[in-house]
Amino acid sequence: MPTRNAEATWRGDLKSGSGDLALGSGVYEGPYSFASRFEDGDATNPEELIGAAHAGCFVMALSNELDEAGYEPEELHADADVHLDPEAGEIDWIELTLEASIPDIDEETFQEIAAGAKEGCPVSKALAGVDIRLDAALA
Repeated sequence: MPTRNAEATWRGDLKSGSGDLALGSGVYEGPYSFASRFEDGDATNPEELIGAAHAGCFVMALSNELDEAGYEPEELHADADVHLDPEAGEIDWIELTLEASIPDIDEETFQEIAAGAKEGCPVSKALAGVDIRLDAALA
């Protein structure tokens, strides 16, 4: 498995400075700032990128676990809300919200498999120090 990478550059002090983020794949490069991280600025921020990574990893892990259990999902859509506590300077929790369309699965089995995917996805494991919550619903 190849190593994945990203890079960041920051110029200036925390509040008035600015930076750029770039993914090693080249599919994204863009600015970030204090305002985009702690207020409502127009650029991205590290937490948004963590959310994208977490949502993407989670639905892939869920797809795999469903396949192993004999289910074929039509669609899995996850949002990851990453909550940053600026006073503590830490991510205090992440909420994964899942909407899933999976034929012939019962609610109990769905919830069990979704919880297993939340615990087992590599990004969840990397974020083990953060409270990760799951709200999963079948369509």
